[in-house]
Amino acid sequence: MTDADVSEIIEMAWLDDISFDAIEVQTGLSEPEVIALMRREMKPSSFRMWRKRVSGRKAKHERRG
Repeated sequence: MTDADVSEIIEMAWLDDISFDAIEVQTGLSEPEVIALMRREMKPSSFRMWRKRVSGRKAKHERRG
C-alpha cells in the first residue's frame, strides 16, 4: 500500500458521508482493518478524536442501520 493509498483511506474515514462498507468496497479493507490503519498512522490524540466522532454515526455503519 502506497502513502497515497493510506492518505486516501484516512480521508475517506474522516468523511461523514462515506461508510465503512463503502471504504471496504473501494479498498478491500474491513472496518477493523481501517481502524487499525487509523490507529497506526495517526497521532494518538487524533485517533481518539476520530473514534469518538465515528463511533456513534449511523452513516459510518450502513449495515447496522
